Amino acid sequence: MRTNKSSHTADEALALFREHGGTLRTGEALALGIHPRTLYRLRDDGLLEQLARGLYRLADLPPLDHPDLVTVARQVPRGVICLISALAFYELTTQVPHAVDVALQRGDERPRLTHPPLRVFWYAKEAWEAGIRTHDVGNTPVRIYSPGKSVADALKFRRRIGVDVAIEALRNHVRSPAFRSDELLHYARICRVEGVLHSYLEALA
Repeated sequence: MRTNKSSHTADEALALFREHGGTLRTGEALALGIHPRTLYRLRDDGLLEQLARGLYRLADLPPLDHPDLVTVARQVPRGVICLISALAFYELTTQVPHAVDVALQRGDERPRLTHPPLRVFWYAKEAWEAGIRTHDVGNTPVRIYSPGKSVADALKFRRRIGVDVAIEALRNHVRSPAFRSDELLHYARICRVEGVLHSYLEALA
């Protein structure tokens, strides 16, 4: 890693972006020796796009399928994409997310992110740690709860996201080829909605 220079030319800065997946936060760019003026010039010249305050991406990369998830993953590293955002990622809901649902462990600091809008859900340690999968989205590792964990979470937070949303997600998950009843039951126990799960499964039968 080249960090011995105090600044880099525009071409060198672009090369550093490519070496690091195409997306960098301002602090990461500065640590690599890229001067703020170089960042702003590359942005103004259309060579970098600004995904959010302090987050830049090479403009010539293919468009992101989930730009808001990438932004949250880079800006909120302890966050885990959850609930409607996770269900939409796995195509388990017809809901269109108007904010990014992100889970944090109780006691974590609330994110200071102006864009995209966030809905923060606070989880106990065991529930927060369970079922995390890391997906490569635009060369960025994005942490998202697994389908089974996302459905169990939807049942737990059904009064906040809508009972109809939770039932739809459960129905779609049960019908999907990846469905495993033992996995869903495992996460339902962690989320303390085992009884709720059985009731809804009986209603869907």
